[in-house]
Amino acid sequence: MSDFLNIVFRAMVVENLALVFLLGMCTYIAVSKRVDTAIGLGIAVSVVILITVPVNQLIYNYLLAPGALSWAGYPELDLSFLRFIAFIGVIAALVQILEMVLDRSFPRLHQALGIYLPLLTVNCAILGASLLMAQRSLGFVDSVAYGLGVGIGWALAVIVFAAIRERLRYSDAPEDLKGLGLSFIVTGLIAFAFAGLSGIEI
Repeated sequence: MSDFLNIVFRAMVVENLALVFLLGMCTYIAVSKRVDTAIGLGIAVSVVILITVPVNQLIYNYLLAPGALSWAGYPELDLSFLRFIAFIGVIAALVQILEMVLDRSFPRLHQALGIYLPLLTVNCAILGASLLMAQRSLGFVDSVAYGLGVGIGWALAVIVFAAIRERLRYSDAPEDLKGLGLSFIVTGLIAFAFAGLSGIEI
């Protein structure tokens, strides 16, 4: 159990996809103007990552990895070059399902997310999580923990950033720093704060 929690914590804080690997930054910047929108998108990204990482782990380990098709009598076959197509296909299918659910059950959130919801299909944070899982050869349970951790971590980063950004509207910042300049400075400070938790073991 402690290994599971350690993987979740490490993926959430120490290896945060937005603040350490700078993945998904276009969505991170674009949808962080309001906290409620950031919470909605953070939950959507977390759900997509939590489901796609374990599903892609099964596809990679039982169909695509070198020797994965030994159960079918083809131990020499290596289909790992298809992992990009397979992972993106799984992500696209899940985003379509999520979009239909939000449109039907949460129309205001669906409208607030706008074009950024279908763009989750090509969100590099979601694809990056699956690629990092394959690169590290994680087992199924570890991939669930990793997907949970990176999803929560990305959502936490964008929600904290949105909360600070809302307050910054009333700040007396220099004119040249307003906008993207101040946003990147705040992102750097949040990354330092997350890095300060890197020594904690559960």
